[in-house]
Amino acid sequence: MSSFKSALIGAVAGVAFASSALAGELVINLDQGDPAPKKAFEEMIAGFKAENPDVEVIVNFMDKEGYKTSIRNFLTADAPDLATWYAGNRMAPFVEAGLFEDVTDVWEEHGLNETLSSAAASMTIDGKKWGVPFTYYQWGIYYRKDIFADLGIETPETWEELLAASAKLKENGITPFTIGTKALWPTGGWFDYMNLRVNGYEFHMDLTSGKVPYTDERVRATFDKWAELVEPGYFIDNHAALDWQDAVPPLVQGKAAMYLMGNFAVDVFKSGGLSEDQIGYMQFPVIDPSIPMAEEAPTDTIHIPSGAKNKEDARKFLAYMARADVQTKLNETLGQLPVNSKATRPADPILAQGFNVLSEAYALAQFYDRDVPAQMAKAGMEGFQEFMVKPERVDRILKRLDKVRERVYD
Repeated sequence: MSSFKSALIGAVAGVAFASSALAGELVINLDQGDPAPKKAFEEMIAGFKAENPDVEVIVNFMDKEGYKTSIRNFLTADAPDLATWYAGNRMAPFVEAGLFEDVTDVWEEHGLNETLSSAAASMTIDGKKWGVPFTYYQWGIYYRKDIFADLGIETPETWEELLAASAKLKENGITPFTIGTKALWPTGGWFDYMNLRVNGYEFHMDLTSGKVPYTDERVRATFDKWAELVEPGYFIDNHAALDWQDAVPPLVQGKAAMYLMGNFAVDVFKSGGLSEDQIGYMQFPVIDPSIPMAEEAPTDTIHIPSGAKNKEDARKFLAYMARADVQTKLNETLGQLPVNSKATRPADPILAQGFNVLSEAYALAQFYDRDVPAQMAKAGMEGFQEFMVKPERVDRILKRLDKVRERVYD
């Protein structure tokens, strides 16, 4: 692209990034080094440049893992004008360290509290907004529509309906849920949804930020409700020996009927042999009608570092990136969902359902291993896997997790 400079930076912690020195020069650090997202961002930035020809844009692309190890260094030592990151508790340490700029003014001036409302809570700390979300994807329960139809099962909308559907599937020789927990992280999706539906978003965020003990009776209530699926044998056997892809064949073969997973799994379902007509998607059912419906939606965000030199043009870029048309086009290439509720609905029927669910969500959780520190995530998901195999150990597991919480958040 001749209209802006692009530098591909290697995945090395502590690498030197270009920095802005002049007004009208905008430096952007992106964790989007893979070819497809890189192309999507180049096109998006070219659009910004066309609307702002007086701004010289310098882009530093980097692979995600290298970016994660470098971000604190470059935010501290040689801050760019814009940097990508993640919402929720992953954002909090940089806000608390004073490394991200308050951009509440951008949200208010451009009506983002309305158009980005579902992600507002996960971008808010101390009543202020600290960045702009630009892409996310839905989690939910993917299910065999043909099996449900054959057995006369309506798509469950409540917990009681999900339990009834599971019982009917089991009676007909079909395991309700497939899952692979060898890599642990799929258990995080189950815990998050159970806790969000039993206790709500605010409690879930307090727990994942270390403010609530795992021995709290409300956490135990989450596991008690989860046990209503675990104890009757509604999950496939031997899931602790399976990776998440290894748990797809039971769904394809009709030995299992449902899979709680992120939308990235749909291509794997299709490559395994399922047709679009066989794959259904449902929002995780209501457990307590009094609790607003928060969703699991890992969200990518962009921020102005507090040390940025060109905050005026950086604010222009945030407003541009928040626009419905810009997010529509960007996410068509990314194969994910625009956060802006005014964006064009995706043509893909499952993505379109996810777009509706997330646009109307009360708030968004980021996934357990994003919302808690790494040590807590490892211990927590080990505990979730153990619970799914030995639910009678729940009290022992929760006491162990709380010792880890006390150590990690101290």
